[in-house]
Amino acid sequence: MLSRGLPHRRRRRLLVLALLSCAAGGAARAQSPAPATTLPFAEEVSEKVNAASFFGRATNTDDPATPTPTPAFKLMRVGVKNERPLPLSLQDALRLALDNNNDIEVARGDVRLGEVMLRSLDGIYEPLFQFNPRYSNSVTPTASTLGGANKAGSVTRASLELDTSVTKLMRTGGGQYQVFYNTQRETSSSSVVLVSPLYLNTVGVQVTQPLLRDRSIDKARRDIRIQRKRLEQSDSDFRRLTTDVIVQVQHAYWDLVFALRDQQNRAASLNLVRQQLRETEDRISSGATAPLERTEVQAELSTREADVLLAKQSVTLAENNLKRLLLRDSTAPEWAMQLLPTDEPPFDAERPILLDEALAEARANRPILNRLRLDHEISDIDLKYLRNQTRPRVDLQATVATTGLAGSPTLTPGTQLPRSIPENFNGGYGKAASNLFTLDTRSFSVGVTVQFPLRNKTAQANLEAAQIQRAQLAAALRSEIQLVEVEVRNSAEQVETARRRVLAARTARENADSQLAGEKQLYQVGRSSTFLLLQRESQLSSARSLELRAQIEYGKALATLQQATASTLTANHVFVDAEAARD
Repeated sequence: MLSRGLPHRRRRRLLVLALLSCAAGGAARAQSPAPATTLPFAEEVSEKVNAASFFGRATNTDDPATPTPTPAFKLMRVGVKNERPLPLSLQDALRLALDNNNDIEVARGDVRLGEVMLRSLDGIYEPLFQFNPRYSNSVTPTASTLGGANKAGSVTRASLELDTSVTKLMRTGGGQYQVFYNTQRETSSSSVVLVSPLYLNTVGVQVTQPLLRDRSIDKARRDIRIQRKRLEQSDSDFRRLTTDVIVQVQHAYWDLVFALRDQQNRAASLNLVRQQLRETEDRISSGATAPLERTEVQAELSTREADVLLAKQSVTLAENNLKRLLLRDSTAPEWAMQLLPTDEPPFDAERPILLDEALAEARANRPILNRLRLDHEISDIDLKYLRNQTRPRVDLQATVATTGLAGSPTLTPGTQLPRSIPENFNGGYGKAASNLFTLDTRSFSVGVTVQFPLRNKTAQANLEAAQIQRAQLAAALRSEIQLVEVEVRNSAEQVETARRRVLAARTARENADSQLAGEKQLYQVGRSSTFLLLQRESQLSSARSLELRAQIEYGKALATLQQATASTLTANHVFVDAEAARD
């Protein structure tokens, strides 16, 4: 093993042996750089894999002097077909998640359910049509001729009544009105009846108007107003869930990017050790080094093969996590396909974080704060309703009606001549209907209903409970505003820290690259050892992973900051179109 600590004379002797070994190996081996081919979805790790391609340093892969590669290290993934991968951008991933995510589908159902419930409550103001036909027939015994009894001492009556009405609650004022139309046809065998059959029509309007309780707000208006607020809350919940899903997809997408490129990096590191093993074999064959160095390189080779296997497992876990967010069910064929992210991790070395603007945006747009504000408005509606219920009930009732009567005159007993009746009564159903509009027979009534409990403890207790709940909501809102403040400040600090970590990791990777290049030069001239060279290669691989991890964490920190400031939807060009509920 070559070492910098050897005496000067011995180091010179080994240096000569190393130069002789290089000459025997040929110039091609001395000029064989690590090939550069990206491997985002590697099914095998061969000599064509080099992580330097990811970091922007391409090398020559067509060099005819490149040594013959060792047998490939297979990376078969369970449940994933060895087919062409499916390219996937971040915007495509977000679109698939918003279209297929089961949680979002449940949230859409909640919004639609709220709209249906609002329509159901609003249906109380629809006009109610009522039709009530009745037929009756009676034979009544009568002991007096003044009662119209016949020879058998009874009176027979048959009646057909058709009662029709339309009732409707008024949206303002809490009152209701009813328009009714009643028609009746009656026949009678009574000798004292002037007309038979008799037609009697009545049409009128009845109005009930609360003056105190239920005038400004009643249960129906309270329920509808609260449901409108609940619908707005479901819209806020939908936006919050959509934001959460977008952030989860962003994190899962960048995790997959890291897993794939980390696998590529570790595969490239493995190939470097394989290259080192071939060079070591050549040096052992020429007698330039001891056979013991072979075991050292082989041990490192086994370690890096294990690292590649773990990286492959991380790719599968990250890919399955992303597919869970994108696919609707477990039978989708995409589960067996490889996903190939096409977007680069975002990074802006000079991007400033404007904390004051971020805090203002979060206070104005955070869905949780909007939900709590709507809870306050619901509490206001409850307080108004419950305060109104402590008042006595004073209802004004008014009825206006007109009646039309007509019929055929009966015969006078003994003479068999038609009885004498007013001319406007002589006729059938049509005559009775026309008599309605003469207003000769009419009625008008006005009344007041007063009702109140003697102590009204129930209404007072309900009002007091609502006031306590409102105070709790105010405290909850203040607490949530503080949490939002903390989240925004922490997220802003996380972005700034991630930005600085990327810069530091980039510098560390560049230094590790330079150190490896220098170590290789020392190794070529016999002033370094295989152990030190492998150590430098391992340090470079770790530095590359740290740089990539820092870039991924920066992208995830940006997503978290957007979530904290409620700007995720606009930043990702996602628009939620919620239908406004109408009266």
